This record gives sequence, C-alpha cells and structure tokens, in this order.
Amino acid sequence: MVQIDDKLISLDVFEKRFVCDLPKCHGECCVEGESGAPLEDEETGILEELYLQLKPHLSKQAIEVIEKEGTWVIDADGDKVTPIINGRECVYTYFDEDGTCKCAIEKLHKQGITDFKKPISCHLYPIRVDNYPTFEALNYHVWPICHAARELGGQLGVPIYKFLKEPIIRKYGERFYAEMEDVEKTLREQHKI
Repeated sequence: MVQIDDKLISLDVFEKRFVCDLPKCHGECCVEGESGAPLEDEETGILEELYLQLKPHLSKQAIEVIEKEGTWVIDADGDKVTPIINGRECVYTYFDEDGTCKCAIEKLHKQGITDFKKPISCHLYPIRVDNYPTFEALNYHVWPICHAARELGGQLGVPIYKFLKEPIIRKYGERFYAEMEDVEKTLREQHKI
C-alpha cells in the first residue's frame, strides 16, 4: 500500500493492467453481482432528480422496480445502492442491438442532458473505495467477468490507475492524480512494481 493524503492505495492499482473491452464482455458488470452499484449520498438525490428523464430509456421491469422500491435502496450491508432487477442487472441499464448492457445515466450525459456521468463507483471500477473513520482504501477488485479487460490492459500495457484517469480526477482532483503518477514512477525506479 502507498499513502496519498488520507488515501491508502493498493500497489495493484499501479501494477496491474486493465482496459475495459466492451465488445467482449458486453457490459456484464452492470448485470452480475449481489447488489446494485454503491452510491454516495449526493448521488441518491441526483438519481431522484433524473428519474423522469431516465424513464423513457428504461425497461418496463426497471420502471416497476423503481416505482416499487425507489430510485435507490439500502442493501443487505446497509449501503446505499442502485436497485436491481430480479437479483441481476441495475435498473439504470438498457441493452443495445447486439445485447450489450449500457448505462442510461451515461446516455443522458452523452446527450448533454446532465453533467452527471454515472455513479462514481461505476466510473472508478475496478477500483473499489472502502471508507473508514480516518482514511479511504482504494483497492483493485478482481472479478472473473473482467478477464477480457485484464487481457486488453496487458496487451496495451495500461495500469489500472491510468485507465481510470478521468474518474480519479473526478473524485479526487488533478493534484491527486499527478501524485499517483509520481508514486508509480518511484515504485518502478525502486523495482517494487
């Protein structure tokens, strides 16, 4: 682990390679899992505000779940998350012609309807952030369904944190990302990664 400010970052974030390969995985990360996407407090309000704009892009099942459970829920661990349909896909997903699962929130963002791209937990994946009273831990989450992303990242030589430059800056700022670049350089010079 390395520390930047009050963040402890796994060495895997600098060492392991990862680049999403959507044509191969078809967005399986938005379908599989035991719970919805983790949400920050302010994101729950954003989803409430965006719901009517999102609704035309959502499946009938998703709308039924949202209208019964709400635009966000508390999961078994007590965390705020997006609701899911029948224990599977996030309610904010849709499927394109080839069956690829995509994010309706991100679709609105690309159309210029909202500044909110998607929940930061989705944007930062495969980094998972664990919050503790005095620090945050940034860890690499290894999921078998992301095998294609690890392969592509290895072929392209892209470390996880570089693949996630935009969401890291979105969450922690440009100075923090620049410090991550310095850390990677030092770790390589010291042959620690």
